[in-house]
Amino acid sequence: MERIPEIFGCMVFNNDAMQKYLPEDVFKSLERTIQNGEPLDRSVANGVASGMKEWAIEKGCTHYTHWFQPMTGITAEKHDSFMTIDGEGKVIMELSGSELIKGESDASSFPNGGIRATFEARGYTAWDPTSYAFIMGKTLYIPTVFCSYTGEVLDKKTPLLRSIERISTEALRLLKALGREDVSHVSTTVGAEQEYFLIDKEMYLERRDLMYTGRTLFGARPPKGQELGDHYFGAIKPRVAEFMKELDLELWKLGIYAKTEHNEVAPCQHELAPVFTTTNLATDHNQLTMEVMKNVAQRHGFVCLLHEKPFEGVSGSGKHNNWSLTTNTGENLLKPGKKPYENKQFLLFLCAALKGVHLYQDLLRISVATASNDHRLGGHEAPPAIISVFIGEDLEGVLHAIESGEEYVNAHRVRMGMGVDVLPDFKKDTTDRNRTSPFAFTGNKFEFRSLGSSLNIACPNIMINTIVADQLAEFSEIIENSEDKEKAINDIISDVYRNHKDIIFNGNNYAEEWIAEAERRGLMNLKSMPDAMAHYGDKKNVELFERNKIFTELEVQARRDIQLENYSKIIHIEALTMVDMAKKDIFPAVSHFIGDISRNVLRKRQINAGIPAKAEMKVIERLSALLDSFADFTDELEFCVKEIEGKKTDALTEAYHYCNKVLVAMEKLRAVADEMEQLTSYDYWPYPSYGRLMFTM
Repeated sequence: MERIPEIFGCMVFNNDAMQKYLPEDVFKSLERTIQNGEPLDRSVANGVASGMKEWAIEKGCTHYTHWFQPMTGITAEKHDSFMTIDGEGKVIMELSGSELIKGESDASSFPNGGIRATFEARGYTAWDPTSYAFIMGKTLYIPTVFCSYTGEVLDKKTPLLRSIERISTEALRLLKALGREDVSHVSTTVGAEQEYFLIDKEMYLERRDLMYTGRTLFGARPPKGQELGDHYFGAIKPRVAEFMKELDLELWKLGIYAKTEHNEVAPCQHELAPVFTTTNLATDHNQLTMEVMKNVAQRHGFVCLLHEKPFEGVSGSGKHNNWSLTTNTGENLLKPGKKPYENKQFLLFLCAALKGVHLYQDLLRISVATASNDHRLGGHEAPPAIISVFIGEDLEGVLHAIESGEEYVNAHRVRMGMGVDVLPDFKKDTTDRNRTSPFAFTGNKFEFRSLGSSLNIACPNIMINTIVADQLAEFSEIIENSEDKEKAINDIISDVYRNHKDIIFNGNNYAEEWIAEAERRGLMNLKSMPDAMAHYGDKKNVELFERNKIFTELEVQARRDIQLENYSKIIHIEALTMVDMAKKDIFPAVSHFIGDISRNVLRKRQINAGIPAKAEMKVIERLSALLDSFADFTDELEFCVKEIEGKKTDALTEAYHYCNKVLVAMEKLRAVADEMEQLTSYDYWPYPSYGRLMFTM
């Protein structure tokens, strides 16, 4: 077994590799850009390219690629060889500074939301020096941004970097307004917990729904699901443990901080959690993690399912986004300290998040709105579609005391005695981990729990960074222009709690009563993806993005339309897959089963007319009636799809058609199919059952 320190980051052009392969002045210049966010000196590019190429070739690389994150939700890459022909016709291996800095990609087939015409094919990728290059296979991967020929943003990384720079600037400004001169840079940090399912590859290949859509469109619940909770944190099965072992090794080689792994709630569901790192790096790492998971799973005879709801009736998969703010001096700005009542710096950053989330709750909901995540949000397994913030009773008590002018009585830190002499006592935390809250403060960070498992975490972090930065700017201006800073700080905290306390909810977000209470408070309940996307271009949201230089109005509109189109396309594919499976597999299988039972009844009666066939006739009658309904619902679904195909309409209207008509027709068809599955012999049913998929690992 290789030692972790020896293999960690061995496939990453990190600080150790840069120190070895770059001239000292080039390394120092690049290090200042990476560590402190200083502008990149373009003159260092040739030196970096030369050293990076030498390192990669020594590792066995023959190609390089600009690795980027277009608005497809996945990553993209075009591989070029290092090979160049010199004046004498000889092959040499080169990577120039200009090739490192800028690449050219055909942008014609990537989603653009109307930003550019199809015939305008040119697009550019540009090196992101703040995210380390890495090696997979025989290729050097260079993380880049992606833009159109005319400069519009076509990716997820560029606005993320803008938001990171924006919040750093405003956090630093607020600290200086508070008299903090020791801090020169503030970074947002993220730890993204990743949930996923593992199933046997052989069974996966027998299910076209999984292959085409990532989820089961048909499937009756097995006798046993997750009722006993016996899979959660249970012993990891040997075959899965071998997968996790290789997964860790591959991630560690790429410098990814894989730390914790365990069984999740649903059968064959698992989770991997990393150590926190800077948001840009965490985003790249999470995209890589999902890709490596799928590749390693294949080598172990598995398929890794990252869909939010691959199986009906058991918990789906999410991704918890743990977000915090850290200074270059190592201070966590969201750490309350022992006396949070006196820690006005912490309270200001807390209030910036509270006010931002309240004012822009729709943007947080938009950032996690997808066709697949709609199946999960609102169920008793994930936060509801209503955005609220959990901060715990102690912190709310602090804010209430400041707002009311009352004296705050500090809650005593309770020591937890276990009642056994040999077991140690330990301090009870002042805040619980409210697993039902969408946006929960958990001690020194906010945990945004509404993300779907397949989501690119850039989207929610763009929103969080931007809405918090906007409030920090407002707070700084008030304090900078105040003669009595202490009073100004207390007024800010008081005003935020007085006017935005409705966003705070420390109770059970799953409870039906909360829906009514949230409505009374004026909180938004955006139940579906189209409901959320309808608000993306609201005036206040566009003004927020333009004020903070994250998106232009055109870029906001483009992203809205791209996501709506993607939603409609996903459901369109699912509907066509259901119709295909219904007509070609399920209908013939059930009809065959009914026919065989009927023939068996006839044989019985031919032998002896007195032989009863009551049980068989009951099954025949029930299945025949269901099959008639099944055929009708198949036709209805097909009609709902054709009704919108080719019709010229806007993206939102089309998405609502798929949400309110096509999905409803799909649910009706599935309900009948699942009932027929329970009455049909395993020998006849055309697909592996839920029981086989989830329990035969």
